[in-house]
Amino acid sequence: MSNIVRSDYADSSSTNTSEWDYTVRIVIMHGQNLLSMDDNGFSDPYVRFKLQNEKYKTKVKNKTLDPKWMETFSLHLFDHKSWQLDISVFDHNIAGRDDFMGRASLDLSKLTIDRTHDLNVHLEDEAGSLRILVTITGAVSSTDHETSASTRDEIIRRYGLLNSLKNFNDVGWLQLKVIRAHGLSSKDWGGKSDPFCTVELVNTMLQSHTSYNTLNPEWNRVFTIPVKDIHSVLEVTVYDEDKDMKKEFIGKVAIPLIMIENGVQKWYGLKDKKLFSRVKGEVLLELDMVFNHVKAAFRTFNPREEPVLQEEPKFKISLFKRNVTRVRSIGSSLVSAKNFWQSLVDWDYPSKTLIAFVAFMVGVWNFELYMLPLTLIMLFIWNLMVREIKGTSAADDMVYFEADVEDDEIEEEDDDKESRRSFREYIDMVYFEADVEDDEIEEEDDDKESRRSFREYIDVVKSICCTIQEILGKIADLGEAIKNSVNWTIPWLSTLAIVALSIIMLILYLIPFRYIVLFWGVNKFTKKLRKPNYIPNNEVLDYLSRVPSDVEKMMYKEIRADPDRSRSSSPPIKGKKISRIK
Repeated sequence: MSNIVRSDYADSSSTNTSEWDYTVRIVIMHGQNLLSMDDNGFSDPYVRFKLQNEKYKTKVKNKTLDPKWMETFSLHLFDHKSWQLDISVFDHNIAGRDDFMGRASLDLSKLTIDRTHDLNVHLEDEAGSLRILVTITGAVSSTDHETSASTRDEIIRRYGLLNSLKNFNDVGWLQLKVIRAHGLSSKDWGGKSDPFCTVELVNTMLQSHTSYNTLNPEWNRVFTIPVKDIHSVLEVTVYDEDKDMKKEFIGKVAIPLIMIENGVQKWYGLKDKKLFSRVKGEVLLELDMVFNHVKAAFRTFNPREEPVLQEEPKFKISLFKRNVTRVRSIGSSLVSAKNFWQSLVDWDYPSKTLIAFVAFMVGVWNFELYMLPLTLIMLFIWNLMVREIKGTSAADDMVYFEADVEDDEIEEEDDDKESRRSFREYIDMVYFEADVEDDEIEEEDDDKESRRSFREYIDVVKSICCTIQEILGKIADLGEAIKNSVNWTIPWLSTLAIVALSIIMLILYLIPFRYIVLFWGVNKFTKKLRKPNYIPNNEVLDYLSRVPSDVEKMMYKEIRADPDRSRSSSPPIKGKKISRIK
């Protein structure tokens, strides 16, 4: 890794910026093979770390040698002080001093700036290891680091078709300019905020400097990010900086890389955390992406990279109802298709039945395997022609769904509050009845045990409901992905499907089927021998995982702010729902 050229980013004359030179974001993910310090063969580990004058520590994880923390910390870095990060692991004791388990040091000056580094840090004396993510970003504007025309031409050549077989993990290059924001909501006393923004692309997490005491910050930051999958989603989130390294959410925007318009400056309206509702403020961004289409196509049929920081799924009545509605809609479509077929065989429409009968006879008599992908290709082409003739997009099919989402969002908080209130009342009622019985029979120990058992029962029920909620969501996502793929929601993906189906059709037409099955079987049986670290996957499901569901289409729908409104003193009202763009 190249060393950081610190002088390029330190600028004491810069106005409206923080006093430090860099921001360091550290994610403590997990530990492995830590030392056993307790008599039970385990430890209660936590991590302390120090950078210059700042010290932090993680939470304690009880009775484990392979703890998972998943905690994020932001630290400030001064250019003229030591860049060494000191990491120590301790075993927590209830009584007495905590036991030292191991230490490690990391020289941050050897890490590349504006990159997220996935590091496996080994503790001294073979005391185990820690996996951490470290990102260093400059604290001042960086417009001088924009890519020149000659450099961009070189990047285009690097990702040209002639280099399609080199380094399949390097799919593309992304440059993001975070220029400024306008009309943000006030979070501090005096009607102002101290806004900064974060940029996240899967597991790459970058951050701008903080502009103090303003609702119209100017960052002028340029971020360059390597692209591993063009179907990833770029998230730009605006926060208000508070004391003690805390932050308060202002708004965010999510932009699928495949939908980027290169070299165009755009105002994006901010949304809430769930990306459904409109909030105050807009942010001005400019994006530029170059990628290799062949590498991107191969990457599409492989498992997608998952974020390391993901929230644990929780059971919510509104989300459960929404997933049930989505699955019911898919079921209704299947029932409609079944009813149509039944009407044909019952001769309810003689002319249609006659045409279908003749087509069935001719098709079965002349059937060949290559006709299956050919039929799917014709379906894609038919939907494209219908879309072009009608001049409509796939989003027009979502009117009913969008209304359901808006209704759910409006009622979600009330539903959750009502469900929590009813649940608490039920719990209190049970506890009250238990207390009455305890007063009568005076068995406190049995009462505690019964309460513990009741809580465990409730936890099991919530876990089962959450599992059902997630299963319904996955079924709905899969069904909507199939629909949106055929409906050309993402033209690049639909085109890729046609190309893949055409190749399969030619193979089935030119090569005898027994040879194809033989090759498939040999490949499956020997793959683990040829690639010991191979992770089994399903190419069709991997492809469909890149196609957005109807929920994701709502989340990623762009809210373009009116430039005149962006400069006015009356930004949009927080909480206003997104209107459907026709």
